[in-house]
Amino acid sequence: MLRFILELFRIIAIIFILGSVLGALVNVFYASMEINLDNTTGGWFVGVAILLLLFVLYRNRLQFSGFYKGKGKEKLSKKISVSLICFSIVMIVLAPFFR
Repeated sequence: MLRFILELFRIIAIIFILGSVLGALVNVFYASMEINLDNTTGGWFVGVAILLLLFVLYRNRLQFSGFYKGKGKEKLSKKISVSLICFSIVMIVLAPFFR
Protein backbone atom coordinates (compact mmCIF):
# COMPACT_ATOMS: atom_id res chain seq x y z
CA MET A 1 0.00 0.00 0.00
CA LEU A 2 2.86 2.38 0.80
CA ARG A 3 4.46 1.76 -2.58
CA PHE A 4 1.17 2.65 -4.28
CA ILE A 5 0.93 5.95 -2.40
CA LEU A 6 4.56 6.79 -3.20
CA GLU A 7 3.94 6.02 -6.87
CA LEU A 8 0.84 8.24 -6.83
CA PHE A 9 2.89 11.14 -5.44
CA ARG A 10 5.54 10.44 -8.08
CA ILE A 11 2.92 10.64 -10.85
CA ILE A 12 1.60 13.94 -9.48
CA ALA A 13 5.14 15.35 -9.32
CA ILE A 14 5.84 14.22 -12.89
CA ILE A 15 2.66 15.90 -14.13
CA PHE A 16 3.42 19.17 -12.35
CA ILE A 17 7.14 19.36 -13.14
CA LEU A 18 7.27 18.02 -16.70
CA GLY A 19 3.90 19.54 -17.53
CA SER A 20 5.12 22.96 -16.42
CA VAL A 21 8.33 22.63 -18.41
CA LEU A 22 6.51 21.51 -21.56
CA GLY A 23 3.88 24.23 -21.13
CA ALA A 24 6.58 26.87 -20.75
CA LEU A 25 8.35 25.60 -23.88
CA VAL A 26 5.14 25.81 -25.90
CA ASN A 27 4.46 29.31 -24.53
CA VAL A 28 7.98 30.46 -25.44
CA PHE A 29 7.60 28.98 -28.92
CA TYR A 30 4.31 30.76 -29.55
CA ALA A 31 5.50 33.97 -27.87
CA SER A 32 8.42 34.08 -30.32
CA MET A 33 5.80 34.22 -33.08
CA GLU A 34 3.83 36.85 -31.12
CA ILE A 35 0.91 34.52 -30.43
CA ASN A 36 -0.67 34.58 -26.98
CA LEU A 37 -2.57 31.47 -25.88
CA ASP A 38 -3.41 32.68 -22.37
CA ASN A 39 -7.12 32.71 -21.53
CA THR A 40 -8.13 31.12 -24.83
CA THR A 41 -9.52 27.76 -25.85
CA GLY A 42 -6.16 27.06 -27.48
CA GLY A 43 -4.56 27.06 -24.04
CA TRP A 44 -6.81 24.17 -23.09
CA PHE A 45 -5.79 22.33 -26.24
CA VAL A 46 -2.14 22.67 -25.29
CA GLY A 47 -2.85 21.48 -21.75
CA VAL A 48 -4.68 18.36 -22.92
CA ALA A 49 -1.96 17.66 -25.50
CA ILE A 50 0.73 17.86 -22.81
CA LEU A 51 -1.24 15.50 -20.56
CA LEU A 52 -1.53 13.01 -23.42
CA LEU A 53 2.21 13.20 -24.07
CA LEU A 54 2.95 12.66 -20.38
CA PHE A 55 0.56 9.70 -20.32
CA VAL A 56 2.40 8.05 -23.21
CA LEU A 57 5.78 8.79 -21.59
CA TYR A 58 4.67 7.33 -18.26
CA ARG A 59 3.07 4.20 -19.69
CA ASN A 60 5.97 3.41 -22.02
CA ARG A 61 8.98 4.39 -19.87
CA LEU A 62 8.46 5.81 -16.41
CA GLN A 63 6.15 3.19 -14.90
CA PHE A 64 8.93 0.60 -14.98
CA SER A 65 11.29 2.65 -12.80
CA GLY A 66 8.89 3.62 -10.02
CA PHE A 67 7.99 2.41 -6.55
CA TYR A 68 5.01 0.23 -7.50
CA LYS A 69 5.92 -3.37 -8.27
CA GLY A 70 2.43 -4.82 -8.80
CA LYS A 71 0.70 -6.49 -11.70
CA GLY A 72 -0.64 -4.92 -14.87
CA LYS A 73 2.43 -2.97 -15.90
CA GLU A 74 2.73 -3.11 -19.67
CA LYS A 75 3.58 -0.69 -22.44
CA LEU A 76 1.02 0.88 -24.75
CA SER A 77 0.93 -0.68 -28.18
CA LYS A 78 2.99 1.05 -30.84
CA LYS A 79 -0.16 1.99 -32.78
CA ILE A 80 -1.81 3.65 -29.78
CA SER A 81 1.41 5.43 -28.79
CA VAL A 82 1.92 6.87 -32.26
CA SER A 83 -1.75 7.85 -32.53
CA LEU A 84 -1.72 9.70 -29.19
CA ILE A 85 1.55 11.47 -29.97
CA CYS A 86 0.33 12.56 -33.42
CA PHE A 87 -2.98 13.74 -31.96
CA SER A 88 -1.10 15.75 -29.32
CA ILE A 89 1.12 17.39 -31.92
CA VAL A 90 -1.92 18.29 -34.04
CA MET A 91 -3.61 19.82 -30.99
CA ILE A 92 -0.52 21.92 -30.20
CA VAL A 93 -0.23 23.09 -33.81
CA LEU A 94 -3.93 23.96 -34.10
CA ALA A 95 -4.15 25.67 -30.68
CA PRO A 96 -3.66 29.25 -31.97
CA PHE A 97 -6.62 28.89 -34.33
CA PHE A 98 -9.09 28.36 -31.44
CA ARG A 99 -9.76 31.67 -29.72
